[in-house]
Amino acid sequence: VQLQASGGGLVQAGGSLRLSCAASGRTFSDYFMGWFRQVPGKEREFVAAIRWSGIRTYYADSVKGRCTISSDNAKNTVYLQMNSLKPEDTAVYYCAAMAGSGRYYNTEEYEYWGQGTEVTVSS
Repeated sequence: VQLQASGGGLVQAGGSLRLSCAASGRTFSDYFMGWFRQVPGKEREFVAAIRWSGIRTYYADSVKGRCTISSDNAKNTVYLQMNSLKPEDTAVYYCAAMAGSGRYYNTEEYEYWGQGTEVTVSS
């Protein structure tokens, strides 16, 4: 199983980025896909999650209204559209996959992780 995250970069405050997570190696139809982020010295924190079917989505309060998670089953890819970016959104963003259902906000529930993509928001 492989998760390949991409789309990070440097953007000014107020700008937008779209992160992608390409999944391969198995069928993810019964999985939750999550986005997390981490800054040095801090724990990895939940950003957003989606049932692969795309019916249910979940967001951290810190990004609600600014981010949208979506899935493209045909491309086996999950996206995180981030708008109105703030300097505090600066982090390495990771995508992850969790079988079945559980605490989608908890890193320990996820069994597969991508390598991370770095997002830097300048003020």
